[in-house]
Amino acid sequence: MRVAALLFVLPALWPALLWAQGLQLDRSGATVTVTPYAANIVHVTLSLRREDALAGPGYGISARADSAGWSAAAVGDAEVLRSALLSVRVTGRNPRAAETGKLPETAKYFSGSAPYVGLSIVKADGSMLLELHGWQMAPPNYKDATAWLLNDRRPGDAPFFTVGATFSAAPDEHDYGMGQNQEAYLDRRGHTLRCAHDYNAPGGESVCVPFVVTNKGYALLWDNPSRTTATFGLNSQNTFTSEVGQRVSFFVIAGDYRAQYRGYRLLTGDVPMLPRSAYGYIQCKQRYSSQDELLAVAHGYRERHLPADDLVIDWFHYTKMGEMDMDPAQWPDPIAMNRELHGMHFHTMISVWPRFVPEDRYYKTVLDHGWFEHLADGTPTNGLPFDKAGSDIDTTNPDAAKWYWQTIRDNYVAKGFDSFWADETEPDLPPNGSYFHVGPGTAFFNIYPLFHTGAIYTGMRADMHERALILARASYLGAQHNGTIFWSSGMPYWSTDIGGWQGLPARHTPAHKPLLDPSDARDVVGGYDDYPELYTRWFEYGTFQPNMRTHGTRPQNEVWSYGKQAEPILEKYLRLRYALLPYLYSLGWHANQTGEPFMRGLFLDFGSDPNVADIGDEYMFGPALLVAPITEQGATWRSVYLPAGTDWYNFWTNERVHGGQRVTVAAPIDTIPVFVRAGSIVPMGSAVESTEDKQSIAEVRVYPGADGSFTLYNDDGKTYAYEHGEFETTELRWSDAAGKLMHTGAKAWSGSDASVVKVVH
Repeated sequence: MRVAALLFVLPALWPALLWAQGLQLDRSGATVTVTPYAANIVHVTLSLRREDALAGPGYGISARADSAGWSAAAVGDAEVLRSALLSVRVTGRNPRAAETGKLPETAKYFSGSAPYVGLSIVKADGSMLLELHGWQMAPPNYKDATAWLLNDRRPGDAPFFTVGATFSAAPDEHDYGMGQNQEAYLDRRGHTLRCAHDYNAPGGESVCVPFVVTNKGYALLWDNPSRTTATFGLNSQNTFTSEVGQRVSFFVIAGDYRAQYRGYRLLTGDVPMLPRSAYGYIQCKQRYSSQDELLAVAHGYRERHLPADDLVIDWFHYTKMGEMDMDPAQWPDPIAMNRELHGMHFHTMISVWPRFVPEDRYYKTVLDHGWFEHLADGTPTNGLPFDKAGSDIDTTNPDAAKWYWQTIRDNYVAKGFDSFWADETEPDLPPNGSYFHVGPGTAFFNIYPLFHTGAIYTGMRADMHERALILARASYLGAQHNGTIFWSSGMPYWSTDIGGWQGLPARHTPAHKPLLDPSDARDVVGGYDDYPELYTRWFEYGTFQPNMRTHGTRPQNEVWSYGKQAEPILEKYLRLRYALLPYLYSLGWHANQTGEPFMRGLFLDFGSDPNVADIGDEYMFGPALLVAPITEQGATWRSVYLPAGTDWYNFWTNERVHGGQRVTVAAPIDTIPVFVRAGSIVPMGSAVESTEDKQSIAEVRVYPGADGSFTLYNDDGKTYAYEHGEFETTELRWSDAAGKLMHTGAKAWSGSDASVVKVVH
């Protein structure tokens, strides 16, 4: 007898008997489960296939169910699950249906793909948090134009269904997230997006991380890795539809934004601390083609006493794609090179591609083991005729993942490289129509970056002493736990290619007179007269990103490459980046502990100010700094909105301004508008040329006008000893009434408070 039937046989025993597995209910042939993961988090599944409804969460979810503090009861015709924070109510009767006693005439020809299930989530005060309006689980069919999906299903694969759900959406709801979708709006409300990795998306690469946070006290994590279409706020509803699945599966996290991020961290894993070098400056271009060239760049930084930490060797350092070697004609002694660079306090990162061509030394090994992303007949997927770079290894296969890392270790770690650029993690060969070890690529379209970065991270943790540092293009749920910087997706560690990846056009006519003279940088910029201006503005913006990394297809790409007018400005911001390291590194610790990104939209900190709901050209960088990049050529000023509820200080002039208004801010070419929130405490470090150098706290800036606090964090910067409690924190607290900064915990500076603490006026 199914547990749900016991409701009518042994109602007094129902809650205890039912609770062993969470709510598991039958609704007109559908199985519904509701499983708690915390007092404010539930996992909901609905399926016409009972075994799929009862299966655990999908890839990227690492948490275990936790029923502590929850209880179940039958209330009328509903089953209700309660904690101190939430009530989840499940019914089987549609209260909107007409009580006619017979089916409507239209049902002879048109019917839904799934039975009605009433599900609502209510807050402790009785107010509605979220309501399920409907769900679908439809076999591929011609009416929905989904029949083509069956072409991607092999006979032994699980049945394909297009699955989806529709939820209530309040008229004033704002929705944020879903990865990286470069469509010029921040608030998803009123828009439809396709959550799918797409390197060729019109506005720049799109990356699917199906997690949305809202201003209505909840976040929703959509647990399906296939390509998903999400629509927000249309007809007062939010709708998620995935191409392939065997169930509807989603998590709801209740609470404010901070609770929503903590819930995401609980479900998918924390954000490890990166090596301290990753918070400094990462120098790269497409591409350093020889050992001599890279060493010359390193000496160029050190001879100029400019700070820099990581040097990156991009692709085609090898003799063949997949050969995993270094061309001896250009890289005659990588071990000696790395020894020299380490002696100069540089870390080195090298690009490792998952591609193998038939001519390389490893292709046959991968082929013979069946480790390639492949077609239904087992043939490795490739990009011919135009993409001749071979086939991608399938790191969803644990044996392939282990072998891939060991090959990286034996060929690159053995040469002294510290970290890895895991390029093309979408992958470049889209998996629809192909197959992974875990199943059809159409069903598991978005999971490759999770597995691929995980293969390298797991190997680095096992075989290397220093913390893992990986650079990757695409991301997915849980990938933030893999010690990775993404140049996509809104994960806590995120960066851009400062200067842009693409090569420059032969000639470009600026809209306005360039703010920097390009005449002494012609070898780099050619006829692109305003490129030194563009690069400088981008470099300023990059200073205030979680990771500061330059890249691009230009002959030279160092701070001295863009002319004598640009060079001192770039140097100014490079030094500022290193002065901010104590603040940045502490933000990394905060992200580790809370899951919150430290580059984030204004809505997260100022949700009560309706004016910030869709401001996408300003952001908070940690709790203190509001950054407003210059994105228009020739601009020397811009309008900046300062959120209400606080005063603000101009970072450069210390002018104090009331919030809740727009201000016109001067922005000459050497200035990016930055404001500091009143009550902020910003620790600044002494001048260093590398994070290998000992950096002291040179100054603690306090911006009065409100009480404030900041946790200053420090550890060895290299190992995972912090995970075992080997770190120091200093709690800094500013009392505005007393006009005094107090600090407890580890001693953070050697001088007197009077010599270090600077109250800004």
